[in-house]
Amino acid sequence: MSLSRTWSVALLGVDGVPVEIEADVSHGKPKVQLLGLPDTALNESKDRVRAAVRNSGLEWPDQVTLALSPADLPKGGSGYDLGLACAVLAGAGSVPQTKLVGTVMIGELALDGRIRPVRGVLPRLLAAKRAGLKCAVVPRESLAEAALVEGIQAFGAYRLADVLSWLKDEPSDLVEPSPVEPVTRTAVLDLVDVVGQPEARWALEVAAAGAHNLLLVGPPGTGKTMLAERIVGLLPQLRPDEALEVTAIHSIAGALSTDIPLVTLPPFIAPHHSASLTSLVGGGVGMARPGAISMAHRGVLFLDEACEFGAPLLEALRTATEEGEVRIARRDGVARYPARFQLVLATNPCPCAPIREVDCRCSPNERRRYFSRLSGPLLDRIDIRTRMRPIHAMDDSDLGPPEGSTTVRERVTKARVRAVERWAEHGWQTNAEVPGPALRRHFRLPAKAMRLLDRGLETGFVSARGADRCLRIAWTLADLAAKDRPDGDDVGAALEFRDRRAA
Repeated sequence: MSLSRTWSVALLGVDGVPVEIEADVSHGKPKVQLLGLPDTALNESKDRVRAAVRNSGLEWPDQVTLALSPADLPKGGSGYDLGLACAVLAGAGSVPQTKLVGTVMIGELALDGRIRPVRGVLPRLLAAKRAGLKCAVVPRESLAEAALVEGIQAFGAYRLADVLSWLKDEPSDLVEPSPVEPVTRTAVLDLVDVVGQPEARWALEVAAAGAHNLLLVGPPGTGKTMLAERIVGLLPQLRPDEALEVTAIHSIAGALSTDIPLVTLPPFIAPHHSASLTSLVGGGVGMARPGAISMAHRGVLFLDEACEFGAPLLEALRTATEEGEVRIARRDGVARYPARFQLVLATNPCPCAPIREVDCRCSPNERRRYFSRLSGPLLDRIDIRTRMRPIHAMDDSDLGPPEGSTTVRERVTKARVRAVERWAEHGWQTNAEVPGPALRRHFRLPAKAMRLLDRGLETGFVSARGADRCLRIAWTLADLAAKDRPDGDDVGAALEFRDRRAA
């Protein structure tokens, strides 16, 4: 009987903290102690691990003291089960400790010894890599996710007995990961399906090129939702570092597909207007989990029927759209989740929402009250506002064939490349990320180009924040036109995007 050690990882938001698992095994009255601030699920692991060991054909020692370090860090979940079982058996002398040194054990144990998948394997292994650990054993269902972390040799296990055989250098059924196949865009909706709406299509293209927030207003049946759903088809694929960042969030939320372990396309998240504040922003008992706005990181958050959302939900978006991060304080600490998303809103102009505006039965006060659910501070953070008109003819052949997503995406990609090259030394990727002071000081436009914007500030047509957003849109319009810098026409067009009345 002796002391043994192995490793697992605790999650704090999207950040992982390596946890050393120590097991002290001795003779005496049967007793199991678990130290290190475990939550209820982790505290119950004592019984799960004991049953799994016995049902795997091994004896459970009499007295076991388990310690999880750092001891002052709250720990939760069932992902420590596999590490606890291996540490106890190594301390009891049932398996050697050689391979446990420098190995991360992640997985929940069933009573019969099966290893079940847990959330957050990718961010756990990223933290283990930073800590210098070189090997990991994870549930077989999570092996493709674990394989995304370069520099760590990952093995997938189906049963505890397989892991024990591997620790003994005996033949085992542990499997190694297979290569990850690239994801294609076959399932992305195409812009060619949208009938008419040239102004809204142009607004969608500008929004995609600069990652600008967008508001679509119009009567039902005009294609607001169709347009919004197709914006993802205009966006370029995520860079490798962005893909890992997004995949880690989806892994923690339990939304990662086993068939597509790496999220390479910008996510499109569309919560229902009846969603709770916790589901939108994130939360939960203990350590908070990510919500919809973090799931939309590096992608699009679409709120259909935006005026039907509760005021607290809409106002919760204001800080996230500015800072690109959500900080949620809970009992076990403050969880930080990235939330740099592109916000797209769609709404009817009034409660009755007739197809023809002349058929509206709402009074001016009712229209104002309905649309005022989108507060002024929130609307000030919307870069582009566009009005959609009813469709008058299904045959638009006189306008020429509508452009598909592939054609528009080529222009969007070129515009984004120009933006990346311009902002590369500052670390910004899109025009929407550029701070206002940088645009005004280091990339200031000539006085002639700024004349319209200055006039808008003088008359109170735009706020200082709105002026900064107009400048960002102007740079996007210049990128789409392959110009070195915006001119007065681009600034005027940017002001027009904010001038479109939505009510």
